[in-house]
Amino acid sequence: MKKQLIITLLSIILFSIKNEADAQTPFGVNLAGADFGTNFPGTNNVDYTYPTSIELDYYHTKGLNLIRLPIKWERIQPVLNGNINESELLRIKNFLLLAQNRNMNVIIDLHNYCRYHTNGTDRIIGSNELSIANIKNLWTKLSLALNNYTNIWAYGIMNEPHDLLVNATWFEIAQEIINGIRINDLKTSILVAGDSYSSAERWMQYSNNLKNLSDPSNKLIFEAHVYFDQDASGLYVNNYENEGAYPNIGIDRVKPFVNWLSINNLNGFIGEYGVPANDSRWLVVLNNFLSYIKANCINGTYWAGGPWWGNYILSLEPALGLDKPQMNTLLNHLNTNASCTALNIKDETLPLNHYHFSPNPFLDLINISGIEEGESINIYDTNGSFMNTRKVINARIENLGDLKSGVYLLKYKGFLISKMIK
Repeated sequence: MKKQLIITLLSIILFSIKNEADAQTPFGVNLAGADFGTNFPGTNNVDYTYPTSIELDYYHTKGLNLIRLPIKWERIQPVLNGNINESELLRIKNFLLLAQNRNMNVIIDLHNYCRYHTNGTDRIIGSNELSIANIKNLWTKLSLALNNYTNIWAYGIMNEPHDLLVNATWFEIAQEIINGIRINDLKTSILVAGDSYSSAERWMQYSNNLKNLSDPSNKLIFEAHVYFDQDASGLYVNNYENEGAYPNIGIDRVKPFVNWLSINNLNGFIGEYGVPANDSRWLVVLNNFLSYIKANCINGTYWAGGPWWGNYILSLEPALGLDKPQMNTLLNHLNTNASCTALNIKDETLPLNHYHFSPNPFLDLINISGIEEGESINIYDTNGSFMNTRKVINARIENLGDLKSGVYLLKYKGFLISKMIK
């Protein structure tokens, strides 16, 4: 009996460990090179290059097992609506196999900014020369060609959309791409980047409507980018002080995106972030940022590794066999938390849940229907910290102006009943 009890307890422990591992998602790195060059389609290993097994071995040994692979539309489909270029497709497939042999997952990232370079000009999707149907055609064919690869973590349908035309919004473009992919592939997740260069800080202004995208497989992941210099470009042209940096600047910049994910119960990913190594304070910014998104179960890929970076200030490639200083920070953040401490409140609803709340976002008060007069509502922040209690008076709770901007969780009789944003 005692032996059976021990076996049972060991089984429970192992099951719990497995579930915890399964609940984590990996961090990784961008391996750039296939997106390089201004000559299209260009010549492989002259104008552009694919990362090699050497890069994969290095990052695999470090535990960064999620690779974001930027590619170019002009190379994979040199003629709009034409066939997929078999030589370029073979390079992508070879890279996928190299990664698969190392138990590494890959994001296929179309690094085109909603543009296609032809006849010396970047055409914008929605212009006379480049339609939404063109990009849907590309992804319909590419997903068919790749849908047998089990280590594709997601299709990154477009890197950093920005400055689009009024007759072809990013929402409309993204929805058509999703529709095209799902013709051939119902299983692979789809990464939808935000508008305005995928800015996490400007997410509510430019990308709020992406929550209304429809996917029959319900496997959308939303992608934001975050850099920590003054203009958030990632160029870091000035020193730490002149860039206006401080330890939690990354947290402050990513919060609008994190809050949006929380209030809409959506999955998120940070496709690009990076810091220079010329000042150790940038490493503090990076560590604080990664700790925050990890606690919110959001993973990401550092920008960038790859064989052709040279002296690029954000490069993660080792120099003379030595790790870059950024690597030590990244090694502390290889996976997200198994559970989100920032959302560690009993996520249940009362039976026959019929509550309604408005406005959302709110300023000073929240109108509530479905709860009797005089009942108490407890308010928590997303760290699970109790903020205050308000009684329902005249079908609303008031005097909420002192709450800082962010996401708040409303609990009634011990149960979570709403997520509200301020």
